[in-house]
Amino acid sequence: MKQITEQEAYTRLTALCAAAEHCTHEMTEKMRRWELPEEAQARLLQRLTEGRYIDDERFARAFAYDKLLYNKWGRRKIEQALWLKRIGRDIQQRALGNITDDDYLNILRPMLDSKRRSTKAGSEYELNMKLIRFAMGRGFTIDLIRQCLDGAGDIDED
Repeated sequence: MKQITEQEAYTRLTALCAAAEHCTHEMTEKMRRWELPEEAQARLLQRLTEGRYIDDERFARAFAYDKLLYNKWGRRKIEQALWLKRIGRDIQQRALGNITDDDYLNILRPMLDSKRRSTKAGSEYELNMKLIRFAMGRGFTIDLIRQCLDGAGDIDED
């Protein structure tokens, strides 16, 4: 691979960051793949942070909101994905703190209703266990799942 200069790397990274939110870890990995020296990587990260191209907290808020809204992920799965992106616990908590239980419930209820209609089970208990397993796989907590399942019996299905 052709060696890339520090200025070329900066130009490429700013273009990437201008197009979408990225975190420090993603930019570090990209520079590592480009085989940039570690001191150059540190200088570039500092320039990107000072220029507000990279902001891990802003990234975490956008990431959490997008994963909830578009991918229909729960808190646990979002936490795990942020951990894989090397986002600190304090930043994770602030980003996830912006999402209320009602936001999670507004995503989870229709998802469970849809899954309920398409799931075959021999008993109500078996159906509920399948729905719980499904929702937990999506990263939702058991208390939110229980709220949805307990309320599901009250709804008249037409």
